[in-house]
Amino acid sequence: MNLSDLNTTELALIIGLVLIVAAAVTMSLILRNRRTARLRAQFGGPEYARAVREGGNQRRAENRLEKRAERVESLHIRALPPADHARFLESWRKVQGRFVDSPGGAVTEADQLLGDVMSLRGYPVSDFEQRAADISVDHPLVMENYRAGHGIAVRQTLGQASTEQLRQAMIHYRTLFEELVGEPEIARAKAAS
Repeated sequence: MNLSDLNTTELALIIGLVLIVAAAVTMSLILRNRRTARLRAQFGGPEYARAVREGGNQRRAENRLEKRAERVESLHIRALPPADHARFLESWRKVQGRFVDSPGGAVTEADQLLGDVMSLRGYPVSDFEQRAADISVDHPLVMENYRAGHGIAVRQTLGQASTEQLRQAMIHYRTLFEELVGEPEIARAKAAS
């Protein structure tokens, strides 16, 4: 078929169809970019990148991140009551005080205390990866800290963590603890530095 054989109506229809397809492709790209930007902002760059790396591709990772957010939305996460808030702050102070005499024990206690806080707030505390995924929805800025602290705690149980690494684990855990007990401004400032 020769282009010159087309009448004006047929040519207009072809041009219109091409414009519609181009607009649809453009709109699809815009929506995909907005979705990516929204998820990257919601979960933070490191957690978003981790999801893409583990998911195999961007679309699959973004679907999983959206499902993660929907799951956490259904959990009924709540703030700590004032009495529990004060109790956890006092427990954290004691755990930190024990670090000098027993760094490994303090890290283990800090990990358990974080689990207690998460549980009382409404987060399921089954396995670490699920817990981390759930926490990442509401506390993306401290996820790297939590993952790093947990990794050191695991190495500590195997006798492979130095005192300096245990100190770093406590710092990582403290950042998440402060975020979970309702002091997010302090935690965000520390996570950013």
